[in-house]
Amino acid sequence: MNLGYIDRFAKSLIREAGHKIRISFYSQIDVESKAEANDLVTNIDKEVERFFIQRIRDAFPDHKIFGEEGFGDQIHSLDGIVWLLDPIDGTMNFIHQKKNFAISLGIYKDGVGMLGYIYDVMADDFYHAVKGEGAYYNDERLPLLEVTRLEEAVIGINASWVVPNRRVEHEPLIELVAKCRGTRSYGSAAIELAYVASGRIDAYVSMRLAPWDIAGGMVIAQEVGAVATNLKGETPHLLGTDTFIVARPGLHDNMLRNHIRLK
Repeated sequence: MNLGYIDRFAKSLIREAGHKIRISFYSQIDVESKAEANDLVTNIDKEVERFFIQRIRDAFPDHKIFGEEGFGDQIHSLDGIVWLLDPIDGTMNFIHQKKNFAISLGIYKDGVGMLGYIYDVMADDFYHAVKGEGAYYNDERLPLLEVTRLEEAVIGINASWVVPNRRVEHEPLIELVAKCRGTRSYGSAAIELAYVASGRIDAYVSMRLAPWDIAGGMVIAQEVGAVATNLKGETPHLLGTDTFIVARPGLHDNMLRNHIRLK
């Protein structure tokens, strides 16, 4: 696996895809719902995923592709080299705000994250990492994350989990919100992962994410010392949806131990 060559290829591809997304605002954007009414997809999501898949298959015919919109391969294991792709993470933001969405890509070899990319398309902010070589924000190397107390932490969490719901006990989360310095919700798991890795927020937690939401960001976050698991403290399941938390060291354990109780 020639990481240097694949890294250069992936970065070029992401930049080109970002350009396609930006100019799409001058064309017709068709919006559909998936299984749930607020789980949205557009013709641009589909076109960009097809673009990635065609270019990846042309260059690396033996690699597999696991994409959100279903145009890639049927993935039953992470054996070999697998590209985990979300062409537009934060489709609702793409539609309503025309910002705060990202291309998310992780490249894994036999289940191990080797390359990770998050591209905030409208801000032109590029977060990327090669396993064992550190993580970068554009051309600036990101420093290792320091320990932060909960009382000084800004937590990324959706308000829907702090009210009665069917996935997690909300009372301990109310206590978490009351104790921490502040909360944020950006509507894109990839952007929130990038913000943890770059120190803009200190933790991010969600009750239900897909592999392509987190695959790229996990590689980046782990290169700066962040801890990423599901809410049972286990390695996230990258073949299906799972709970998820990524946080600075120490803060991760505190949140899991004292403030998160799955139903």
